[in-house]
Amino acid sequence: MKRNAIFLVILAMLSVVSGYLLSKASWLGRVGMTFFYKEYNLLKIWWQGAIAVYLFLLILFMGHSLIQKTLPAVTARLLHIIALMTAITALYFTYDDFTTDISHKLLGHRFHNGFYLIWIDWMLMCLFFAFKKKPAQPPIKDPGKTATTNP
Repeated sequence: MKRNAIFLVILAMLSVVSGYLLSKASWLGRVGMTFFYKEYNLLKIWWQGAIAVYLFLLILFMGHSLIQKTLPAVTARLLHIIALMTAITALYFTYDDFTTDISHKLLGHRFHNGFYLIWIDWMLMCLFFAFKKKPAQPPIKDPGKTATTNP
């Protein structure tokens, strides 16, 4: 439990960095967000972007925790590795989009780095859970046998 709390604090700090970087879009990118892409206006204010990123990462964390708790160790590890591959693919497609789409290219490198950091955070989360040992499960008692049964 203590490791989870420490990791969540690390994710919070990385979310603040990501929110700050997302708020540092270029002047032309900020104008585009104001007039054309109004749904991204929350990224212009660093703390709103940080909260949005942290909420996204918390949802992913809860999903990984649920997988870790409910599934057998081998299946859980496999799903964490699949999620890692998904995050790597998302990072690649984000990079490809930022380098080929002119409207995204104009947002600037700091903004791009903020999004790359989100995917890197998810990759760290996948690795955190993939190498986390599952606690030993207590043996299941036979529900048919009770101490107070009389013949």
